[in-house]
Amino acid sequence: MRISRGTAVFLLLFGVWSWIIWITFAKNLWASTQSWAPDGSPTAYFFVHAVLTVVSFVLGTNIGVLGWRAVRATRSEERVSADK
Repeated sequence: MRISRGTAVFLLLFGVWSWIIWITFAKNLWASTQSWAPDGSPTAYFFVHAVLTVVSFVLGTNIGVLGWRAVRATRSEERVSADK
């Protein structure tokens, strides 16, 4: 399957953006009073949002890697076509 250079760059940037957003979210989740019960144990709110954060990190990473590989592939295709 071929991915255009624009789509490849978009996927790469989406992966980077996803990491930036979810790191910020994770910091805010950790600092939130809703995340912790009065005894200091994590609440259901914390667990649900922690799972969402981990899943988003995994998806963002996979999308970013796909974009990076596609960017590299389009670069090598451009070199091959320029050599002809």
